[in-house]
Amino acid sequence: MKQVIAGLIDSALKTLIENGTLPEDVQPNIMVENTRDKSHGDYASNIALTLAKPARSNPRQLAEKLVAALPQSDNLTRTEIAGPGFINFFISEASTNSLLTTILDQKESYGRNNDGAGRKVQVEFVSANPTGPLHIGHGRGAAVGDCLCRIMDANGWDVTREFYYNDAGQQINNLALSVQARCKGLTPDDASWPEDGYRGDYIIDLAESFMRGDTVKSEDQSFTGTKNSADLEAIRHFAVAYLRREQDLDLKAFAVDFDVYFLESSLYEEGKVERTVQTLIKNGYTYEDGGALWLRTTDFGDDKDRVMRKKDGGYTYFVPDVAYHLDKWQRGFECVLNEQGADHHSTITRVRAGLQALNADIPKGWPDYVLHQMVTVMRGGEEVKISKRAGSYLTLRDLIDEVGRDATRYFLAARKSDSHLTFDIDLARSQSADNPVYYIQYAHARVCSIFRKLAENNLDWDLETGKAALSCLELESEKNLVINLGRYPEVVKNAASAREPHQIANYLRDLAGDFHTYYNSEKTLVDDENLRNARLTLAVAVRHVLANGLDLLGVTAPEQM
Repeated sequence: MKQVIAGLIDSALKTLIENGTLPEDVQPNIMVENTRDKSHGDYASNIALTLAKPARSNPRQLAEKLVAALPQSDNLTRTEIAGPGFINFFISEASTNSLLTTILDQKESYGRNNDGAGRKVQVEFVSANPTGPLHIGHGRGAAVGDCLCRIMDANGWDVTREFYYNDAGQQINNLALSVQARCKGLTPDDASWPEDGYRGDYIIDLAESFMRGDTVKSEDQSFTGTKNSADLEAIRHFAVAYLRREQDLDLKAFAVDFDVYFLESSLYEEGKVERTVQTLIKNGYTYEDGGALWLRTTDFGDDKDRVMRKKDGGYTYFVPDVAYHLDKWQRGFECVLNEQGADHHSTITRVRAGLQALNADIPKGWPDYVLHQMVTVMRGGEEVKISKRAGSYLTLRDLIDEVGRDATRYFLAARKSDSHLTFDIDLARSQSADNPVYYIQYAHARVCSIFRKLAENNLDWDLETGKAALSCLELESEKNLVINLGRYPEVVKNAASAREPHQIANYLRDLAGDFHTYYNSEKTLVDDENLRNARLTLAVAVRHVLANGLDLLGVTAPEQM
C-alpha cells in the first residue's frame, strides 16, 4: 500500500511540475510511513515539508495543492492535512479486501520479490577453523548467515552459501600436536603437553578414533587413521576430517546447509596465494622493509601499511583472504556478503585494499561485511561458560540439545547482529508470551486450531466464500491487522537491503501480538455465516504471513503446541 500511495503522490508532483508550482529540476524523495495514531490515518507523508523550499511555498499550502492534484483512487477514503503540512491517508475497504485477496492468492509467494533479478550473491558464513566443535559465536554466525541467504533468495537473488575452512596455519599445527600427544597417552597436566594445545574431551575421542584406524568422512573428503602416533601428517589430515565431520553434524542439527566448502589449503596448493602476491608486487603496491614484505594499504585508506610476508617467509593471515576474494570475484559474484565475528573488523580495510591493489576492476567497498557481536548464555541468572565436551566454551550442540533448534535459531538471529546478545536459556525454554519464538509459533498454531474446531462443528470454509464475505470485516482491529499484514513485503525488502534478519523477527512478534489481541477479544466461529467466513479468511492470511516469515528465519510453523 505504501507503494500505491507513493505512486499517487508521484502523479500529483508531476502535475505540480507541469503547472509551474514546482520547478522542473526538483528531485523529490517520497516517503510514506505508518502512522502511530490511527485517528491520523493509516499512512502519512512529509513530502510537502521537504519540497516547500524548492517550491518557495508554505508547506501547508503546498500540501493543499498536492492533495488537490492526487489522482482519484479506490484505495483511499480520504486524505487530511495535519500540523505544518503532513498529509495523512485513510485507506478504503476495497484496499483492505484487495490486500487480503493478494495474500490468499500468493500464499507462500507473498512477500517475495524480484529485486535481485537473478543476480549472483555469495554469502560466506560460519567459516570456523576445524579445530573443535562449533561454539555459540559460530551458532550466531550460522543463524544470521542462513537467514541472510533465505532473505536474499526471497528478494530474487541467486544465492550461493559458502563455508571457508581455515585448514592451514598454526592453529591446525596445534590441533595435530594435541591429538598426537593424546595418542601417546599424554594429558594436559604433563609437562610435555603442547604449549598452545587443545584440552577438550573431544581431543581424547579424536585420538582414540585415529588409533582404532577409523575412517571419517566429511562433506568432500575422507581419511583413515593409520594408528601410528608418530605420523604427525596423518594425524593432521585425520583430525581436520574428523572435526569437519563433527561441524557438519552440528550444522545439520541446526538446519544449515552449504553449496560450497572452500579449503584455505587449496589457495596454496593451486598457487593462488603466490600469484596474488606477485600481482601486487608487479602493480607497485609493495615494498621491502626490515626483512618483511609490506603492502601499501595506506594508498587505499588504511591508517598504516601492513605486513604481507613476515621475516620467516610466512604470509600474514589477510594475504590468503585477498587471494580467496579474488577467486570469488572471478567466479562472477556481483555481491558477496561475509558474515563474521566482530573480531574480523580489522581485516576489512586491508582485504579491500589488497583487492583494489590488484587492479582487477573490483568495485570499492567490495565485499560487504555483516559482523556479529559476542553471545552471553545465561541459566538461572548465571553465565554458562564451559562445556565438558569442548573444555573451555559452550558448544552450539549443547544449546540445541537444551532448548531446541527453533528457539536457538530465533534467539541468535532476533537481535541486531552488531549488538551484544544475551541468550537466556530459561526464557528460551518457557512456554509463555515472554518467549518471543513461542509467542509467534503459538499464533500460527492458534489459527490452525480454529480450523480444527471448524471441522469438529461440521462447518465449512473455502477461499471463494471467504473472499466474497470480506466486506464484513468492519472492526478497527481487523483493519489494523490487515495493514500490518500489508507491511510484510516492505519488511522483507528492507531486511535484505539493510542485511538485518532481525527485522523479520521483530515484525513477526508485532504481527503475532496483533493477532493474539484480536483472537482474545473477538470470536471467530460466530453464527453469522458471512462474518464467520470473513474472519476465517483473515485468519488464513495471518497464518500464511506468519509461516512465510518464520521460514525466512529457518523456524518451523507448528500446527499444534
